[in-house]
Formats: sequence, C-alpha cells, structure tokens
Amino acid sequence: MLTQIKGLHHVTSMARDAAENNHFFTRTLGLRRVKQTVNFDAPDVYHLYYGDEVGTPGTVMTHFPFPHIARGRPGTGEVGRTVFSVPEGSLGYWQERFATDRVGDVELVESFGNRQLNFRASEGDAMALVETADDKRVPWTGNGVDAEHAIRGFDSVSLRLRDDGATEELLKFMGYENAESRNGVKRLIRPDGNGADVIDLEVLPDVGLAGLGAGSVHHVAFAVENRAAQLEVRKALLDTGYQVTPPIDRDYFWAIYFRTPGGVLFEIATNEPGFDRDEDTAHLGESLKLPTQHEHLRSALQEHLQPLEEKEAA
Repeated sequence: MLTQIKGLHHVTSMARDAAENNHFFTRTLGLRRVKQTVNFDAPDVYHLYYGDEVGTPGTVMTHFPFPHIARGRPGTGEVGRTVFSVPEGSLGYWQERFATDRVGDVELVESFGNRQLNFRASEGDAMALVETADDKRVPWTGNGVDAEHAIRGFDSVSLRLRDDGATEELLKFMGYENAESRNGVKRLIRPDGNGADVIDLEVLPDVGLAGLGAGSVHHVAFAVENRAAQLEVRKALLDTGYQVTPPIDRDYFWAIYFRTPGGVLFEIATNEPGFDRDEDTAHLGESLKLPTQHEHLRSALQEHLQPLEEKEAA
C-alpha cells in the first residue's frame, strides 16, 4: 500500500466561456484566482486555477475554457460531483447567495450524515457544498465571502462507474480505506490526509460512458509532497501493471497521469514548487503567465484570449 498520497491536489474541468467561468468561481463561490496561464498543448486556450490564498493542494479547481466545445454528456467513467467543504451552519447563507446569482439545480440534501447543498456551476458542472465540523483549513476571504461561510477547499469527489471493484482496489492501494456505504454509494477515506480526503464510488451498471465536454471533469489529481515521492508512486503503479506517463513539468507542480480501470483519468501531482514560483503571493493570478515554450506567443495570445473581467464590465 502506498503512503505517499495525501488526498486530492486539484480537479480539472472543461469549460466554454472564460469570463463566465472566472466570474462564477471568484464572485459566486468566492475563491481566489491563483493563476491564469494557458493549456500546455493548446496555448490559445486558458488554464485557470482557483483556490485559497496560495493555491494550497486540496483547494484548487482548474478549468480549460475551450470557446467552441460542446456540452459534456453525463455518464460513467467520470467524476460525477465535486464537493467543497464549508463550516457547519453556513448553507443558509449559500442558499441565499445562490438564489441571488441564479445558480441552477440547487438542492439541500443529506450526505453521509452531513447537510449538503448540491448545485450546478455556470457550465453545468455537478458540484456541492457540504458542512463539516472540523475543517481547520484557512479560507480565502478576499472575494466577498466572510470566514464564517467561506469554502475551505475540497471535501470529496464522487466517481461514477459501471463497476467499482477494480477502482476500489486501486484506491486502497493508494492508501484509501473503506469508511461506509449509504444509498448505494461507497465512501473511501485517506486517513491523516490534507483535508481533501474523501472519494465516493457510485455504481451505475446500466448507464453509458460519459462524453467529455463543457461542464465535465477532465481529470482528478492526487497530492504527493515532492518529486521523490512521486517517483516512488510511479514505480509502484508501473509494477502493478498501470501505464503511467513520465513526470511532466507543469510549472507549478510535476504531474504523472494514468487511466483507472473505471475510465477516470488520475493524476499524481507534487505539492512543489507552488503557485508563487513566478508571482508574489499578494498578486497571484493577476497577470498572464506563460510556459517558457509559449512565451514567444505572448503578443498574439494577449490579443486572442478573452478578457477575464468581460462579464463584470458588461
């Protein structure tokens, strides 16, 4: 069993409208935009990161906004819902906030004994806020949500699968343990993790495969402390029979990727070097940062990319 994985690192989704995406995650959810850069493989498309003050692993939601992408098709082999942690007693505040901002499909439910507010993000992403009693992570409060109500980071993600056996076995190998099952959903927890410690498995044997598009998750990333730990995890996965990419430099972390038995794309990402490697903490996310290989495209990209504050200015 692996001991290096400490919980979630980030979740990356697809989007269509960069300004709308920026508005929703910074203004509606109150997260901080900690980085605006571009997709390494498609530099004419943003890669936007939102999280706490410094983009602590376990808090960061990221998006690729492809302007002409079709809407995603829900199904199996994907992340079904991304869940953020908020303080106990705060969901009334969020219900009012979501009503003001006309957030879609808002529903108050109970999940594993906790109050949870399900909703759809601006492009249809299935998300939720869940009240947790003991989350000590310090929230970002610079975008209008006070500390009594602000998002602490991720609580969990759910995986929608046609069969969960092999994926459950993989997660246990990655250091997760069975917690409980309710209403057909199996919960696994990473003990002593970074706060973003929970994976839920939902089995839907008669549901077809998901189609990637706006509003769907591209991959889910798990956190390791450094590159040495990442190489240990990579070797263990290779030895177990998984096809894993070599480490890839993503500027703010190193990443390896592999496809799970259930079809979900997993990433193992390092906590180092962090989002402050090329910007002062006080100014994270304010300027367009480009990978070195795309720096020569700066003038063209600045002219091409949609202004992120377009929605506020409209």
